[in-house]
Amino acid sequence: MASDKVVETVIAGNYVEMETEGKPKDVKSRLSNLLWHGGSVYDAWFSCASNQVAQVLLTLPYSFSQLGMLSGILFQLFYGLLGSWTAYLISILYVEYRTRKEREKVNFRNHVIQWFEVLDGLLGKHWRNVGLAFNCTFLLFGSVIQLIACASNIYYINDNLDKRTWTYIFGACCATTVFIPSFHNYRIWSFLGLLMTTYTAWYLTVASLLHGQMEGVKHSGPTKLVLYFTGATNILYTFGGHAVTVEIMHAMWKPQKFKAIYLLATLYVLTLTLPSAAAVYWAFGDMLLNHSNAFALLPKSPFRDMAVILMLIHQFITFGFACTPLYFVWEKAIGMHECKSLCKRALVRLPVVIPIWFLAIIFPFFGPINSTVGSLLVSFTVYIIPALAHIFTFKSSSARQNAVEQPPKFVGRWVGSFIINSFVVVWVLVVGFGFGGWASMVNFIHQIDTFGLFTKCYQCPPPLLPPMPPQHLNATAPSPLHHPHHGH
Repeated sequence: MASDKVVETVIAGNYVEMETEGKPKDVKSRLSNLLWHGGSVYDAWFSCASNQVAQVLLTLPYSFSQLGMLSGILFQLFYGLLGSWTAYLISILYVEYRTRKEREKVNFRNHVIQWFEVLDGLLGKHWRNVGLAFNCTFLLFGSVIQLIACASNIYYINDNLDKRTWTYIFGACCATTVFIPSFHNYRIWSFLGLLMTTYTAWYLTVASLLHGQMEGVKHSGPTKLVLYFTGATNILYTFGGHAVTVEIMHAMWKPQKFKAIYLLATLYVLTLTLPSAAAVYWAFGDMLLNHSNAFALLPKSPFRDMAVILMLIHQFITFGFACTPLYFVWEKAIGMHECKSLCKRALVRLPVVIPIWFLAIIFPFFGPINSTVGSLLVSFTVYIIPALAHIFTFKSSSARQNAVEQPPKFVGRWVGSFIINSFVVVWVLVVGFGFGGWASMVNFIHQIDTFGLFTKCYQCPPPLLPPMPPQHLNATAPSPLHHPHHGH
């Protein structure tokens, strides 16, 4: 307990990022604190929960159609636990790194600690480079997926424009996230974001139950290994939202309180993902195999439009969550991270948004892209690297004795955590990266063969009655390839 108290003083001593000190608090500053400055345990919980489940909510029924009901439920519970464990490891490594640095009198007042710096400080530059490469690529594609999801969703309200045009429009809207300085400032957004996903999840559940089962509905999953592992990797991706754990922790006033937050966030997220995915799959069965967005099958109604609009706003918030760490990396690379001027920092952040925009236009495959990113990037970024980093950081007995945070008793202290870490590495490497990577790449290439790159309107219904001029034609791939309802 005494060592815990030392840690408390070392960590939380004088750190309140971007706070104004010594100034009397007027109404304006109080309001600003309420909406803008969030560093409490609750803020971290809202950030974790709202960041974890966004557009993935709409693709989970598609995963259930690939996995079948039982596997779908079991994989969600299993990966939820696995994700919580690796988020716990990341938080332990962060506290270890930060305590060591602050004992050396390093001041993090205008500096946001990131995962690659934790790896660098604890394990050296090779670990840093690998961590940085995986993390940045994952967050880049995470942002791309949010953009694709925006276009995919708005199309169900307004199909006068094709999905590619909507991607252009939302790319410009999402670029405004450059003005949000850090996760500290997402207080009101993460709170609203969670309300939005909660509404959408329960809308999907209730609307599917009221709709009832389709006539002659079939629940044949799992039928093919490719589809089975694609579905499993989408769930791996769902619970791999903790690539931004370090940045969320850094925005807290007492980061060592983070330990159980991610698990509590995951438990709440499961109350949204399990009922909604199960209900939509129960109602529509195998039809979901050709509709990766659950909104596509539910009848148009004011409630559905409301859910679409709320998801759009939430995707904008999640885009900010995925992109903010990339902004930090870019600022550090060009030496602008310590700059006090918000406008200057916003300006230098803009080049980060451009490749994201471009990639969202090349690969508009909402659904399959989640599984591909899950297997090739999430598997390493938030499962394998944190587990290995924990093993290597506490390899020597002196490191274990001097650890700021000892592993909990119920997992079996150091031996138990070593066994769990080894299991995580082997399981995710073989099932997530190996089988999952193979399956999702096969599925992804199939989408490219079916629809072509730069496709104008992915999985859109064919134009009805008088065909509208080139709006629904595919400009870049030969038209015979463009069969939206081609089986997966």
